[in-house]
Amino acid sequence: MHKCLVLACLVVSAAATGATEVYRWVDEDGVVHFSDQPHPGAEKLEVADPPTVPAYRRSTPAQRTPAQQQAPATPATAAYQSLEIVQPAAEETLWNIGGRLTVVLGLQPALQPGHRVRVHFDGTPREVPGLRFELEEVYRGAHNLQAEVVNEAGQVLIRSEPIRFYVQQTSILNRN
Repeated sequence: MHKCLVLACLVVSAAATGATEVYRWVDEDGVVHFSDQPHPGAEKLEVADPPTVPAYRRSTPAQRTPAQQQAPATPATAAYQSLEIVQPAAEETLWNIGGRLTVVLGLQPALQPGHRVRVHFDGTPREVPGLRFELEEVYRGAHNLQAEVVNEAGQVLIRSEPIRFYVQQTSILNRN
């Protein structure tokens, strides 16, 4: 949880100052650290402006074929070690986001060619352009988010734990 908060703060501060570099390293106790300054043995992470994902319009979900449901495991299936939602944090309350939610995912190792990222926002699947993106039309209330990586056949290779977060919006009726 702490590392998620640190990464979120670094991403926000990097975007605000125009910086595009974040460094990540693991210390001798196994604690993950993030910084905007280089550190011996640190991995350089590139931070870019998030692409946006257009609002989802309800449609009939595509039916999976029996071949997609029964696809055999491939060596790439075991290649991903972890997928987590870094931002927003689980149980986090976000204030006045204007309907736009920045999402940051952590995937180890990196996304492989031909594989796609899909998120389930409040139970509705959406294809997204990568590991950092924005969702539109995210309004006040409780929301659920889960991410997964799928291969060319649509087979899920790895899935994150689902998280719940909350959006609060200041009402213009409560202003003095």
